[in-house]
Amino acid sequence: MYPNVIKTGIPLLALAVILLHIIPVPGKKDYTGGVRTGAFSLVTSLPLYRKIYRRSRILSFVYEFFIITAILAALVLAARPYKSEKIKIGVQKRDIMLCLDVSYSLYELNYELADYLEEVVTQLKGDRFGITIFNTSSVVFVPLTDDYSYVVTRLEELKEYFVMQKEYEEMVGEGPYISFPTEEEWDAYYDLDARLARIEAGTLVNNSTRGSSLIGEGLASALYSFPSIGDGSRTRIIIFATDNADASLLPEMPDLKGAGALCEKNDVTVFAIFPSENAYYYEYTNEDYEGFKKELRNAVEKTGGELYVQSTEDTVSSIVEEIRSHEAMSVDDIVTELKVDTPFPFIMALIISLACSQLCLLFLKGR
Repeated sequence: MYPNVIKTGIPLLALAVILLHIIPVPGKKDYTGGVRTGAFSLVTSLPLYRKIYRRSRILSFVYEFFIITAILAALVLAARPYKSEKIKIGVQKRDIMLCLDVSYSLYELNYELADYLEEVVTQLKGDRFGITIFNTSSVVFVPLTDDYSYVVTRLEELKEYFVMQKEYEEMVGEGPYISFPTEEEWDAYYDLDARLARIEAGTLVNNSTRGSSLIGEGLASALYSFPSIGDGSRTRIIIFATDNADASLLPEMPDLKGAGALCEKNDVTVFAIFPSENAYYYEYTNEDYEGFKKELRNAVEKTGGELYVQSTEDTVSSIVEEIRSHEAMSVDDIVTELKVDTPFPFIMALIISLACSQLCLLFLKGR
């Protein structure tokens, strides 16, 4: 990382080695003890002397080699050696938005869907998940996220809400008026109504004037909950659970057909889950089941999606697995360059060089 350390250090080291070999060290040849002799040439001609002299010269060169190697290793470590690793990431990317019609006629379907999706969410990798709920108005219950533990927590809250919807329906019955014979029952009713209101406050805005189950506006709100919907780098899917029983009192902006066209325009695929014919709403009303189903199918098929009907054969689990099997878009490879320090071989070279130089020094001293 710091190449100038090596560029400066190596020439200085080379210069130091040359100078040490050219310039004599003061006092190197001075007598420092030992046995004096007057027959120097005779001593130097002895085989034992030549053997000791050669050994000393070799050890000196080896000692010098290891010292230079240790200095070079230290220079490289000071320059901080590293390697670059390029990591390619190319995973399948989907943005999945669950859009739930939370009118009371759908609590059974919604509960089953939320319950199964808890398992699905824990298996998501690379996908992002979000939840919108609607009745008169829409609420982003979970913004698009890959924090799957948070999504599961919010799905648990929705399941509790659908259980409360069921309790409410069983408590008030089918009559037009609410009446209870005891004060305890009234207290239980008020408590349940307050708990329901914590979620419903956002989905029933202007309910008395606008009506309920605004299907087109609910779908359009889910569409515009995707960030940067013009970005085509991710596959975008809406799982749309509704009975399509529109009870609006004013014209919707947009209606279901218009919302489907917006999804088609923005390359968002809608998969609808429709309740069975014996579901709560259609069992107790004379609404046009086949007509509602056909209208919803036409809207979602234009987006490239499909309509699934909840039944004994086509359970929510099988429907969701069918939706998940649709091919996800694979984004372009994202290349990330990672710098990794690689000091190990140079640390080993430094340690070995210093250890070997010390051994040479010991032998030179005759130990």
